[in-house]
Amino acid sequence: PKIFLFDEPLSNLDAELRVSMRSELRDLHRRLGATMIYVTHDQVEAMTLADRIVVLRDGRIEQVGSPQTLYKEPVNTFVAGFIGSPRMNFIPVAALPAGHVLGANLPEATHQIGIRPEHFAIDTGNGTDGQGLQIVVKTAEYMGSSSLLQGTLQNGPDGTAIEALLDGANLPERGQTLWLRVAPGKVHAFAKDGIALRA
Repeated sequence: PKIFLFDEPLSNLDAELRVSMRSELRDLHRRLGATMIYVTHDQVEAMTLADRIVVLRDGRIEQVGSPQTLYKEPVNTFVAGFIGSPRMNFIPVAALPAGHVLGANLPEATHQIGIRPEHFAIDTGNGTDGQGLQIVVKTAEYMGSSSLLQGTLQNGPDGTAIEALLDGANLPERGQTLWLRVAPGKVHAFAKDGIALRA
């Protein structure tokens, strides 16, 4: 066959078998050199197997591109929230403290910013340089090399939810207040309708 069609072929397998089968499918694709169309709701499968990903919503194409392009340059909040695990954080610009560095140099129509959980780090200066965000911890899950922190942005409207993937060495406690900072160049800007804005 010149084309292989896969419809969620790994969905009923356990986690360990899914990983090994992804490897088998990659090898098969390389060996045969045939086109493979692979339908999945599992973005890990899409990111690890695809040369190009087509993101669909309600039967319409939202974006087509390589896994790297969809991760680094999502065209809207739907794609940005779908690609990446845990999903991207969306913070209304109005929730940022006045004059905060994350609000600087954004396109004029920016309604909200997006920050991926892995692009946060502990701000050891506790916000003294005006670049950190103050978070109140709700839960923290230890996962070995990393910890997944879930919390709310202090002073944000309606307690804007934040997820951060941090170094697993120090596990924050529930109710603890932390300052987080964002790696330079890792802030995405989105308009009110969810469309990505480029500086």
